[in-house]
Amino acid sequence: MKRLLFVTATLFLILAVSSPAFAQAPRFKAVAFDYFVIFNPNSVVDDVEKVFPGKGLEFTKAWRAKQFEYGFLRSITNRHEDFFKVTEEALLYTIENMKLKATDDQKQQLLDAYLSLEPWPDAVDGLKKLKAAGLKIITIANFSKKMLLANAQNAGITPLFDELLSTETNQTYKPDTKAYGLGMEHLALKKNEIVFAAFGGWDAYGAKNFGYSTYWVNRFDLPAEKLGMPPDATSNSFQGLLDFVLGTSTSPQ
Repeated sequence: MKRLLFVTATLFLILAVSSPAFAQAPRFKAVAFDYFVIFNPNSVVDDVEKVFPGKGLEFTKAWRAKQFEYGFLRSITNRHEDFFKVTEEALLYTIENMKLKATDDQKQQLLDAYLSLEPWPDAVDGLKKLKAAGLKIITIANFSKKMLLANAQNAGITPLFDELLSTETNQTYKPDTKAYGLGMEHLALKKNEIVFAAFGGWDAYGAKNFGYSTYWVNRFDLPAEKLGMPPDATSNSFQGLLDFVLGTSTSPQ
């Protein structure tokens, strides 16, 4: 009889610990994403290659760098513009700077590539796991609402987000602190209840400076920014973010 009771109690304990009710709760209530953690910015390379053969990756990098530079400059000078327009301005500069030529149709083709970016291979499954764990999922992105929605719809992942939040909501760009503050405002949560997932090292710095717990998904394995304020943890994959958010890892990757 004692043996039977022991076996029964052991089975109950195993089932209880492995059940969702006894699973470890996530460390946060929400994850705020930069969009490039989810979508690969280099997925426009093929489109660029069709217009400028042999220059796909070089042009894409220069174009993206100018996008961010224009965002920073417009933020500093308080001259906000729709980010799709900023993307166009950066495109035109890059074409001229690299001494290339493109027709109006080709320019539009390149711009439209930013409306149908490809998700990183691990991103959709990762979002689903966060959603299943009960976390709220939003973006805090410089992309305009049009760009956010078009990419999510093309990838079929719109329902995974609680909100596709653009910094255009308050006419700012990251790393302006007012841009990061939109997360708390729209989620109605405290800073320590939100983790920010950054794609760029500069964005990780901006979010950490604002006061968010910050995870840097360093997709391109770039060196850390030398600004004296590192992210809480980093890796080059969505899995590292999952481990950090869901409580299975507490140390930098």
